Amino acid sequence: MSRKVVRSSKFRHVFGQPVKADQCYDDIRVSQNTWDSNFCAVNPKFLAIVVEASGGGAFMVLPLSKTGRLDKSQPVVCGHTAPVLDIDWCPHNDNVIASGSEDCSVMVWEIPEGGLTRSLTEPIVTLEGHTKRVGIVTWHPTAQNILLSAGCDNVILIWDVGIGQSVIVLEDTHSDLIYSVAWNWDGSQICTSCKDKKIRIIEPRAGTIVAEKDKPHEGSRPVRAIFVSEDKILTTGFSRMSERQVALWDLKSLDEPLTLQELDTSSGVLIPFFDPDTNIVYLGGKGDSSIKYFEVTDESPFVHFLSQYSSKESQRGMGYMPKRGLEVNKCEIARFYKLHERKCEPIIMTVPRKSDLFQEDLYPDTVGPDSALTAEEWLGGKNAGPVLISLRDGYAPSKARELKVTKNVLSGRIPKRSHSSNDGKADSDSVLEKLLEDIKKLKATVAAQEQRISQLESAAN
Repeated sequence: MSRKVVRSSKFRHVFGQPVKADQCYDDIRVSQNTWDSNFCAVNPKFLAIVVEASGGGAFMVLPLSKTGRLDKSQPVVCGHTAPVLDIDWCPHNDNVIASGSEDCSVMVWEIPEGGLTRSLTEPIVTLEGHTKRVGIVTWHPTAQNILLSAGCDNVILIWDVGIGQSVIVLEDTHSDLIYSVAWNWDGSQICTSCKDKKIRIIEPRAGTIVAEKDKPHEGSRPVRAIFVSEDKILTTGFSRMSERQVALWDLKSLDEPLTLQELDTSSGVLIPFFDPDTNIVYLGGKGDSSIKYFEVTDESPFVHFLSQYSSKESQRGMGYMPKRGLEVNKCEIARFYKLHERKCEPIIMTVPRKSDLFQEDLYPDTVGPDSALTAEEWLGGKNAGPVLISLRDGYAPSKARELKVTKNVLSGRIPKRSHSSNDGKADSDSVLEKLLEDIKKLKATVAAQEQRISQLESAAN
């Protein structure tokens, strides 16, 4: 009789546990919108949740410590004129958040230290360029002030928030609705899934499609795709018989998946969350009452099922805490903020260990809050991985970093990026040069117009 060998893994016994009732966030009117978005974003300081709002779009921002039942008059961020579809915290500034809306605009907001004391209606900058609703916003992982947005006009725009303008436009790349966009580790490429049943690997600065796969999943329902390493992507989708699937692909050869596994027959789109520190991918679907998690390795079958967290109530969306926001002394390796109909419930994923000492194997150096590149460096072709930090002594959120966007009489903005304070002189020199250049252009335009007026007057006489 052959005995089945159980694969050994330090993450085999990871378990999920909801927090106590008094540590939840209660009485929140979570958005009823049917868009396939998480409607929730979280960082070590704040929790943001898209909520129902009359006459426009709004989302709530709460300090993590503000648990329990919320006041009816809780202030919100409410500058959009139509429902908010997606929100994303800036990875390099815990007080800055971007939102995309049905009103075709992207707005970037600065949240005061300590949270909102009154409703916020004025963004730092409004980014306008899409002609249809904006369903996806995601910040660049390593470059400061670079923000990507994807709209239902099938266009991807990449913005330099410091100058308030789009710097890259990908308008002929997708022929239909874009389902998902994800950056790779150093932000040199993006991976997209589209309603035309293709996934694409794109080098955004060159505007070129590096690799493309038609029908990664046979079904007609939405596909999601993320990078899990430099040369591998993971996709979730549906079979022809509407069974949910997860697949791993090698970018060097997209003919056949490295592995394709059927999971269940639920109808919700599976949204993947990947932790590069542990190589664990978590799958949570809208309408599901469970979170499945898998370990991604270099050995067949490459994607190994670990376990799943199950509960009675289904989720309307989920926020995923960055690693620096976790409690390392409790062996917490992931934390989700699960949205219910009227509340948000944190779910803690833990590796059972007896020791209270820092577990080096669970917490390698992880992504910190400092950007590795300026916007200009990235746009100029430079690549760099994230700046890593150690969690040995825990992580203390830093004070708010100011995001500077300066207005300009011509286009509404002077090209300028946000910098650390020790860059002051270089910043002012750069801005002054740009201002003088703009004045020169304006004078040339005025001179040309005067010449044209003179010509027309001569012709009229």
